[in-house]
Amino acid sequence: MSDILAENLSGKSVMGSDGTELGLLYNITMDLKSGTLHDLVIEPDEAISRRGVDLELNDAGRFLVPVNRVQAVKDYIVVQR
Repeated sequence: MSDILAENLSGKSVMGSDGTELGLLYNITMDLKSGTLHDLVIEPDEAISRRGVDLELNDAGRFLVPVNRVQAVKDYIVVQR
């Protein structure tokens, strides 16, 4: 995958590899010492049932998707489901 500036990812739509629109990218978590990215933090789409999606939720009710599940970044961020 080519390099992408973080500022270009903010607010980008996130879709599962099965075509489910999950929501908008809210943030990305990382280890500050190593610089390793951990999770995409996704603000869920209002139309999606959080219970129907097999993803971890944080305390604010946002989806957490490990960055190793990112398959593509173009018009959408596509994550493995």
